[in-house]
Amino acid sequence: MYGQPQWGNRKWKWFLTLFSPLPFLSLLLALRKAASASAAQGAANPNSGSGAANPRKRKNHRQRQPSAAAPGPTLLPRALSLLADAAGRLPLGSHPDARRSLVDTAAELAAFDVLAAVLGSDYHAEAVQDVVRALFPVVLSGAKSAARASAVQFLVRKLVPLGAEGADEGVRKAVGYLPRYLAVKAPDKAEARGLAVEAIVEVVRALGPEEREAFAGYVVAMTRGKAKGRLLAVDLVLAMLPLLLPSEEDDCGLEEGSWGLKCLRVLVERCSDSVGGVRARALMNAAQALDVLSEKGVEVDRLQQVMRIGNMGLGELLRLRCTDDKAAVRKAALVLITKAIGLIGRPVDESLLCAMGAACSDPLVSIRKAALAAISEVFRKFPDEGVMKEWLQAVPPLVIDSETSIQEECENLFLELVLNRICQAANLSLDDDSVTLEEVFPEGTLDLLKSICDGEVAPCIRKICASLGKKKKLKPLLASSLQNIITISESLWLRNCKPIEKWTAPTGSWWLLSEVSSFAPKSVNWKFLSHHWKLLDNVGQEGRGKACSEEEPNSALWAVNRVSLLQTISNVSMELPVVPAAELADSLLTRISNFDMNLSEVDAHVKSLKTLCKRKAKTVKEGNAAILNWSQKLISNAVDILDKYVKETSESAKGRNFITPLSGKPKGKKVASVSKSTSQAVIAVFTVGSLVLACPTASVQGITPLLHTIITSGNSETRQKRLVGGSVSFKELAPSLYIQSWDTLAKICLVDGKVAKRYIPIFVQELERSDMATLRNNIMIAMADFYVRYTALVDCYVSKITKSLRDPCEVVRRQTFILLSKLLQRDYVKWRGVLFLRFLPSLVDESEKIRNLADYLFGHILKAKAPLLAYNSFIEAIYVLNNCTGHGAYSESQGSSDRGPALFAIRGTDERSRSKRMHIYASLLKQMAPEHLLATSAKLCAEILAAACDGLLNVDDAAGGAVLQDALEILACKEMRIHPNICSDISEMDEEGGEGGGTASALMAAKGRAVTQVAKKNLIQIAVPIFIELKRLLESKNSPLTGCLMDCLRALLKDYKNEIEEILVADKQLQKELLYDMQRYEAGKGKSRAADVAGPSGSGRSPARQTPSGRAGAAAASVDASARATVRSVLKEVNRNTPTPPLHSMSVPKVKSILGSAGPGSRRPAVLESVRRLQPFESDDEN
Repeated sequence: MYGQPQWGNRKWKWFLTLFSPLPFLSLLLALRKAASASAAQGAANPNSGSGAANPRKRKNHRQRQPSAAAPGPTLLPRALSLLADAAGRLPLGSHPDARRSLVDTAAELAAFDVLAAVLGSDYHAEAVQDVVRALFPVVLSGAKSAARASAVQFLVRKLVPLGAEGADEGVRKAVGYLPRYLAVKAPDKAEARGLAVEAIVEVVRALGPEEREAFAGYVVAMTRGKAKGRLLAVDLVLAMLPLLLPSEEDDCGLEEGSWGLKCLRVLVERCSDSVGGVRARALMNAAQALDVLSEKGVEVDRLQQVMRIGNMGLGELLRLRCTDDKAAVRKAALVLITKAIGLIGRPVDESLLCAMGAACSDPLVSIRKAALAAISEVFRKFPDEGVMKEWLQAVPPLVIDSETSIQEECENLFLELVLNRICQAANLSLDDDSVTLEEVFPEGTLDLLKSICDGEVAPCIRKICASLGKKKKLKPLLASSLQNIITISESLWLRNCKPIEKWTAPTGSWWLLSEVSSFAPKSVNWKFLSHHWKLLDNVGQEGRGKACSEEEPNSALWAVNRVSLLQTISNVSMELPVVPAAELADSLLTRISNFDMNLSEVDAHVKSLKTLCKRKAKTVKEGNAAILNWSQKLISNAVDILDKYVKETSESAKGRNFITPLSGKPKGKKVASVSKSTSQAVIAVFTVGSLVLACPTASVQGITPLLHTIITSGNSETRQKRLVGGSVSFKELAPSLYIQSWDTLAKICLVDGKVAKRYIPIFVQELERSDMATLRNNIMIAMADFYVRYTALVDCYVSKITKSLRDPCEVVRRQTFILLSKLLQRDYVKWRGVLFLRFLPSLVDESEKIRNLADYLFGHILKAKAPLLAYNSFIEAIYVLNNCTGHGAYSESQGSSDRGPALFAIRGTDERSRSKRMHIYASLLKQMAPEHLLATSAKLCAEILAAACDGLLNVDDAAGGAVLQDALEILACKEMRIHPNICSDISEMDEEGGEGGGTASALMAAKGRAVTQVAKKNLIQIAVPIFIELKRLLESKNSPLTGCLMDCLRALLKDYKNEIEEILVADKQLQKELLYDMQRYEAGKGKSRAADVAGPSGSGRSPARQTPSGRAGAAAASVDASARATVRSVLKEVNRNTPTPPLHSMSVPKVKSILGSAGPGSRRPAVLESVRRLQPFESDDEN
């Protein structure tokens, strides 16, 4: 029965004549059932891997079924084998249903020998399409499996060869169209699409050259089709690129007209696709295509020509994509930059560098990592001055990034690209032929040293060096290299016979040595430090002996170098010999007591002297006693100098009041003497401040009254009569002394709480009324320190301190913003009261730097730290920005009598003021979740629109009208609109632009759809009655705000056009009124536009006397028809009766009303009561 039939040809033909399709279909059905039963039996009785099962359950099972026998061998494989033998001989050509059933059964059971027999039969021409149709679900399955791999191999080895030359024309066409069919049926998901691309490429590889080129043309056409096809096409282009290029190492595959060149060009074109996912995929594939072309040996010039889109080169394309609004596109562009750095060319475009630098501050971690790698690769290949500057501005600040991996990568890159390059100068020597330093050191070394000491970058580099030092990654070779650079610079200067007093070390060398010397103290040579200290000290004393007019221009550089040298000496003080250390300490003390140094050097001298005393003292007590001893002496000397100066100045002022001034100019010696005494007094005051911070236990009883005299001089307030100088205004005579006195007094307050209690109110008063920007800036810094030290004392002055956010000086505003932001992040200042509202105008500040800081604060820090703050303060912000005090709740919250509210308001109905306010509103709305947007729209309707209807908000007032106009524009703006994709966009940002989606993305998308449905029902139910009542009120007052209301209503109707007819089904008259009013408004706008275009009539007649011509009537009729069409298009579609979920199923914040604070005598809002009768806006509590 199961043997091979040995019949003759005649008997076999006779058997085929007895073939009947119905029994054959029954046989195939039996095979399917047998396969299903075998699979179910195997799943129910697993024989392997059961060692970890419950033994008690297995024992009970054996007791219940003691006679259960093992399943016998299945006959399915033998039956399939016999079917394969008979499939090619059956007369299925005339029975298409039986043939399709056979093919489907074989594909379902993975019986590829049966399919092979079908393709080898006489009816294979008719069966090719059936085989392709049956196998494509297996080939395009979303998971890797043995069945899928076998199906792909079957297509490649069995089906594709049937389309060779000489085959039937129908078979050749079916085989040629096979990859196209698979492309059309390819799935959408990323992983399944990738497997589909692999299968298609395997099939294409087996095709002939003509079919391969034909499919390449089809792929090129796909790139201009629908989004799904374009996304698949960019993947196919990358996968097919090795097949379209020759194997030889030349570029003949990129000749004009070749399919390889065509595919590359369409891939580059898709980098500017309208869909973000296609753009991202095209950029990523372009990066991989460059690797393929590089392996093929394609020249760089040819690649640059290929990577152009019209007149736009690769650099311009990358710049645009680096600033794309889609996260995945920005990340892919940065990856492409890393791959295509050789194609960008030198010099690198400045705009591209700025785009990469901005990407280093992107909110997504993955994009910051990609930007860090991209800009570092550019710096590694092209260490130009512009690249170096942008790299130092973008990368070192990442050392304070919230992501630890980015911090570590930043440190490693700085070590590789900066410090290791500087280390190359350790073993260099000065040649006889060298003329300049650039010839001695490697290219870019001196530029690096000059750039790293920039004021904005230096704090970050200091932190990087400290972190690398703690991890023991700083090599002693770095300190040796910096010493060698300074020594070679000095030797070359002297060899050119130049005076040593005009020599300065390469900029940044001393500063970097002071930062790294504490981690490699043994690598710093004491003879080197001693030599240069004597040199710098002597030159500094000679410079101070000269007149101000003769002062050298590089004296400031010498002062900076002396500060860095002193810091280096302090770092290596433990390694210094005892005698030189004592001599150095005595020299430092002498220098300080002379009170003739540059102010930038005083702190360094005091800190170095303190460090030497601590480290060289035998005990801690002995060191502290020594520090207190010389600190007290220096303070006493400073008091004497300041007291003498105050007396002389007071006596001089009294003498000028009674003596007639002499004619002519004062003598030069007298002017120089006065200037010298003033400078000495300033240095003495500054030195006292440094000493107080270095030794807080030192007594300041003598200096405090003198400082009080200076800061209160010239005021009309009562002061102590026993103090001299009461009639002198030091603010006018010596502004520098006046400012330094405030600074020193602030330092004294930091170490003495009693003095702080007395003088902090004076600081606040001076901050408000001072006309000196420098002093206001310094006091603001002091107030920030007071906030940390005396939080309770300063917190009551927060409303006055925040006024500096609107200071006329940009530096003061920026300093105030930065300091308050730091205090807010450290929780010394809370986001409560007016603080948040006073930060809002910084979003539209005149300074671009302040605007960028404000955008970062609100968009990143505040969004993570206080996500509900924008929602809770939104309504109040509208009143504050318009300075509207007519509302009860706002009057209570802003009841102060100062000019604060008006200072922070952006009043006015002009275009500039409204655009500023709308920018602030949009920035706040972007921080809100969809449910918060829903609640905010309800609050706008309930607390502004309804308040205007009930008379609580006076719309006749300019401020009240501006509030109402802002509310209407907010309701109509695009940031307020809730669409289903808003949650998916948020999930994309959270998942950093990945394509996977995942459960969280699906949940967020479902949440977005639910919130949208709730908004479509509840917002219309609340808004429409209020809009109708408000429209009647504005029409009765003939208010110009009617136009704003109609614009807002039209925008709402466009967004919720499917629900308007359902909501107004019970009031047809109201619906007709809305349509009529909107039609009239549209017609009026159209006629006014037509009148503006037509202009004044040339006949000179009055418009009232002019008779409208036939042309004018036709124009008016066309305008009316256009208006009717516009209005009716809004309500064209009919609701699909989709159920709306109840609002209580969503977690929506409660609407916190501020109308209740309008006073006990206010009447109950009638419009709100009517809204409650419709359907109340219910919500759950906030978490």
